Amino acid sequence: PFSDSIKELVSSDQPILSMAAKHFFEKRHGKRFRPTIVQLIGKAVAASTPEASYATNVNGDTTAPLNGETSPESEFAKAGGVSGWEWSGASVIEETITPNNHRGSETWRRQAQLGQIVEMIHVASLIHDDVLDEADTRRGGEAVHKLYSNKVAVLAGDYLLARASVLLARLENTAVVQIMATALESLVAGEIMQLKSPPESLLEMESYLRKSYYKTASLICYACRSTALLGGHAYGSNVATACEEFGFHLGLAYQIQDDILDFTAAASVLGKPALADMDLGLSTAPILYAAQEFSHLRPLVMRRFKKKGDKQTALEALYKSDTAMDKAKALARFHAQRAVEAILRLPQSEPRDSLVRLTHAVVTRKK
Repeated sequence: PFSDSIKELVSSDQPILSMAAKHFFEKRHGKRFRPTIVQLIGKAVAASTPEASYATNVNGDTTAPLNGETSPESEFAKAGGVSGWEWSGASVIEETITPNNHRGSETWRRQAQLGQIVEMIHVASLIHDDVLDEADTRRGGEAVHKLYSNKVAVLAGDYLLARASVLLARLENTAVVQIMATALESLVAGEIMQLKSPPESLLEMESYLRKSYYKTASLICYACRSTALLGGHAYGSNVATACEEFGFHLGLAYQIQDDILDFTAAASVLGKPALADMDLGLSTAPILYAAQEFSHLRPLVMRRFKKKGDKQTALEALYKSDTAMDKAKALARFHAQRAVEAILRLPQSEPRDSLVRLTHAVVTRKK
């Protein structure tokens, strides 16, 4: 089972570090959303035959195709550069992977390991976020820093990132290492953006979506592209690009729906201080749309709801609005639809259809 194998991977000689790092990998915790996506993408790309990829030398001249075929000029022949990772990046695979031989193959094993790596990175970011946000609970249980201390929680998150890095190197694909390192960079950029955004930008939907990309969608879309590369598809291939676009839009739809649920779950107890984002002074899609309708909310958003009564005023305006929540739901549905359109560019298969159903579930879930 996923929980048992990942707990084994994050074991440490230090008992407290081991317990803290394993905390979120207990069976009762989490939706396993990201590893599920990686697993399904891995199966879905197995139904696609890798496109011919061309090697280029340091001068950018086209040399022989990487798969040994001869073929005319293509976009891949024109692409490239000194580093070379963007024009290929595909893992070298001994035999062609098909839906019939995918399970149990070396490709399958590497993709499964990527799913574990992605979950480790995600959980490390949650542990660190909870310290920064001074959160008491996470995934229905106590936050790690509440069970131990801030110092132990920070070190547990660092340890998970270190373990993820070791496992990433074992995939023996430098393009995937670079892509996933970029995802880590994005997570940090999102956290800094959340902490240090200038007041005017707090009203901008574009800033909200960029932060949502950094904090949520980036890890998902980079994991999707990396899964395609591990499946033998080149970085610039149609398959890898479709996978990344799917992850990008699915990640945004997921975050927007999360932000909607932050309000709808508390709608029956108006003003209850369980609205996590507002407690942190953050304005998400529903509030931003309400602020477009009610101008008196704009100063409240810009000062991050710091004055007494700000949160109550904002909530009352949101629930009074006829359009704000509907617009937020429409935005989530828009990105879900774009995700579906992207994944439908892959050949029809049961895993591909499962990803379509998963996308629907993301924007219809209640928790």
